[in-house]
Amino acid sequence: MQDRYLYLARHGEATPDEGGLTEAGRRQAELLGKRLGGVPLTAIHHGPLPRAVQTARLVVQQLSAVPLRESETAGDYVPYVPGRDEFPAEVADAMSARFASVSAEEAARGAELARQAVTKFTGPDHKGDTPRHDLVITHAFLIAWLVRAAMDAPAWRWMGLNHGNAALTVIRYAPARPASVLVYNDMSHLPDDLRWTGFPSQLRTP
Repeated sequence: MQDRYLYLARHGEATPDEGGLTEAGRRQAELLGKRLGGVPLTAIHHGPLPRAVQTARLVVQQLSAVPLRESETAGDYVPYVPGRDEFPAEVADAMSARFASVSAEEAARGAELARQAVTKFTGPDHKGDTPRHDLVITHAFLIAWLVRAAMDAPAWRWMGLNHGNAALTVIRYAPARPASVLVYNDMSHLPDDLRWTGFPSQLRTP
């Protein structure tokens, strides 16, 4: 059994119709690929939506012979819809209201995909002879869900974890040890003008 390093990146900045990447988003993806140039990646997994597909293709152009694998589990979905009683009382009404438009079918589908994502992408590598390194190019919700899972936080606590476009998060899964979040929302590979896109404006820092 070997360590697994899971690299999580949100897609680059998308156009207003989310049909692809902006010029800034393409630059973000290229710089993310260069940032990962020294990592011995086993595979790059990405969601099926155009903004994730395009990001993955631009990233892999900066790397050498890393297979791309499209996966619905790396897609854009609500991973968990909490019940009102799961929230602290002082925020329960406001937080519950955010899920009013999520249908029962959407909630069930999201929960199943989130379960599959945890099974597929997390935990030590049971088969390899050397540490495994996987990159998942996805969306903010799934990154939040996997970080929450790594920290053994309550299921509702994926809410409130935000992620910038092309920012990088790294989680280590080692045998007989708890998961470790090594890096979160790291934008050091991006110049100032490409940082914080996709992040709520009121939460951005200089």
